[in-house]
Amino acid sequence: MTEKLTKRAFLGQAAAAGAVAVGATGLGLRPARAESVDLVLSSWLPPRHPVVVHAIKPWAKDIETATEGRVKIRVLAKPLGSPPAHFDMARDGVADITYGLHSFTKDDRFKNSRIGQFSLLGNDAASISQAFWDVYTQDLGAVKEHEGTHLLGLFNHGPGVIHNKARPVKTADDLKGMKLRCPGGYISDLMTSFDAVTILTAPGEVYEKLSRGVIDGVTFPMDPLNSYKLAELVKYTTKVPGGIYNTTWFLVMNPGKWDKISKADQEAITKLSGKAFAKRAGEAWNIADDLGVKAAKKAGIEVIDAPAPLVEAIKAKGSVFEDKWAGSLDKGYDGKAALEKFRKMTGISA
Repeated sequence: MTEKLTKRAFLGQAAAAGAVAVGATGLGLRPARAESVDLVLSSWLPPRHPVVVHAIKPWAKDIETATEGRVKIRVLAKPLGSPPAHFDMARDGVADITYGLHSFTKDDRFKNSRIGQFSLLGNDAASISQAFWDVYTQDLGAVKEHEGTHLLGLFNHGPGVIHNKARPVKTADDLKGMKLRCPGGYISDLMTSFDAVTILTAPGEVYEKLSRGVIDGVTFPMDPLNSYKLAELVKYTTKVPGGIYNTTWFLVMNPGKWDKISKADQEAITKLSGKAFAKRAGEAWNIADDLGVKAAKKAGIEVIDAPAPLVEAIKAKGSVFEDKWAGSLDKGYDGKAALEKFRKMTGISA
């Protein structure tokens, strides 16, 4: 009888000790083990594209290290949907993390992001991307415009140029009737104003359309001459100081998955994202553009610095679109001041 009572007492004491331990953990006296979260990032750029190799994958690896393996991000070799679908894919939980172009979305949900698409914004992707992050988040409500997702990053590619196989573009008249693939947004409007025919198509389809004559050329940075092998088809490239245009990109996450990550790990991810990711992605685009420049030289492409009259024509038409955009913003947003701040950050006078 005494032996049985002793065992009961021992078991009761053990249970009580366990309860105290659990309570102590809940009170923060001993750290609880954070839940591991595995995430899938849908990637649609070519797997060996410098942005994937030098920005997205290292960022994912750094997050795994910073969270001591609790947060792991698997970057897919093939996307889960078309490039224009990627924002909605993150919002709807089709993928955990996605990236894409704001201009691929045909509605006005990202109207304020157009600040990063205009002409003459900067001469390298890293400075442009960091300026875009600061100005869009601080002055133009970026978080609000990405409602339905958790905003992780924003970035831009390098200065936009005109590549084509039809004729050298040295004057505004050279653009008339030229069939150009554009990514939508401002550059499509600008090229249309020069009487070019603009066509929206996914980057992966450009080579085929260019080879078949469906399009005469493209508005892109230097990068696709290498990454999409366009140097095999392009004969002429026209450059504008500060870029004839740019594109704006988002990096977003499904909010439900974000909420499953511990606060400490969220803080670690945030430190590696935002402006830090903008710099990283911009530097990756710079690498991509350098490879494009080398491809142009190897292929013997005629690279043209836009003559002053063409630059002035771009400035004149561009300012009309800038003013129209600034005037369309909701109350409380000063588009002109934001543009001035943007260009000051990148050292461009327009």
